[in-house]
Amino acid sequence: MNASVPESSWFKSSYSSGEGGECVEVADWQGTTRVRDSKDTTRPSLSLAPRAWAEFVGFAGRG
Repeated sequence: MNASVPESSWFKSSYSSGEGGECVEVADWQGTTRVRDSKDTTRPSLSLAPRAWAEFVGFAGRG
Protein backbone atom coordinates (compact mmCIF):
# COMPACT_ATOMS: atom_id res chain seq x y z
CA MET A 1 0.00 0.00 0.00
CA ASN A 2 1.26 3.49 -0.83
CA ALA A 3 0.76 4.84 2.69
CA SER A 4 3.76 2.88 3.90
CA VAL A 5 6.10 4.51 1.36
CA PRO A 6 7.05 8.08 2.32
CA GLU A 7 6.14 10.67 -0.31
CA SER A 8 9.76 11.83 -0.36
CA SER A 9 10.80 8.40 -1.69
CA TRP A 10 8.81 8.68 -4.94
CA PHE A 11 10.37 10.14 -8.09
CA LYS A 12 9.44 10.62 -11.75
CA SER A 13 11.59 10.03 -14.76
CA SER A 14 13.75 12.91 -15.89
CA TYR A 15 11.99 12.45 -19.25
CA SER A 16 8.64 13.43 -17.70
CA SER A 17 7.41 16.78 -18.98
CA GLY A 18 5.52 17.63 -15.79
CA GLU A 19 2.46 18.61 -17.84
CA GLY A 20 0.21 15.79 -16.67
CA GLY A 21 0.12 13.16 -19.37
CA GLU A 22 0.94 9.54 -18.76
CA CYS A 23 3.66 9.04 -16.20
CA VAL A 24 4.64 6.68 -13.44
CA GLU A 25 6.53 7.29 -10.23
CA VAL A 26 9.05 4.88 -8.76
CA ALA A 27 10.32 4.34 -5.21
CA ASP A 28 12.94 1.98 -3.82
CA TRP A 29 11.41 0.78 -0.59
CA GLN A 30 12.35 -2.02 1.79
CA GLY A 31 14.14 -4.15 -0.79
CA THR A 32 11.57 -3.72 -3.58
CA THR A 33 10.87 -1.27 -6.35
CA ARG A 34 7.42 0.29 -6.09
CA VAL A 35 5.67 1.74 -9.14
CA ARG A 36 2.54 3.90 -9.11
CA ASP A 37 0.43 6.05 -11.42
CA SER A 38 1.44 9.69 -10.94
CA LYS A 39 -2.09 10.84 -11.79
CA ASP A 40 -3.74 8.71 -9.08
CA THR A 41 -1.36 8.22 -6.18
CA THR A 42 -4.13 6.89 -3.93
CA ARG A 43 -4.26 3.58 -5.81
CA PRO A 44 -2.07 0.73 -4.58
CA SER A 45 1.45 0.60 -5.99
CA LEU A 46 2.97 -2.32 -7.83
CA SER A 47 5.81 -4.00 -5.95
CA LEU A 48 8.62 -5.57 -7.98
CA ALA A 49 11.71 -7.51 -7.00
CA PRO A 50 14.92 -5.66 -7.93
CA ARG A 51 15.77 -8.16 -10.67
CA ALA A 52 12.31 -7.87 -12.26
CA TRP A 53 12.59 -4.07 -12.29
CA ALA A 54 16.08 -4.21 -13.82
CA GLU A 55 14.86 -6.56 -16.54
CA PHE A 56 11.90 -4.29 -17.30
CA VAL A 57 14.09 -1.18 -17.54
CA GLY A 58 16.55 -3.02 -19.77
CA PHE A 59 13.73 -4.18 -22.05
CA ALA A 60 12.12 -0.72 -22.19
CA GLY A 61 15.46 0.86 -23.01
CA ARG A 62 15.85 -1.30 -26.10
CA GLY A 63 12.52 -0.07 -27.53
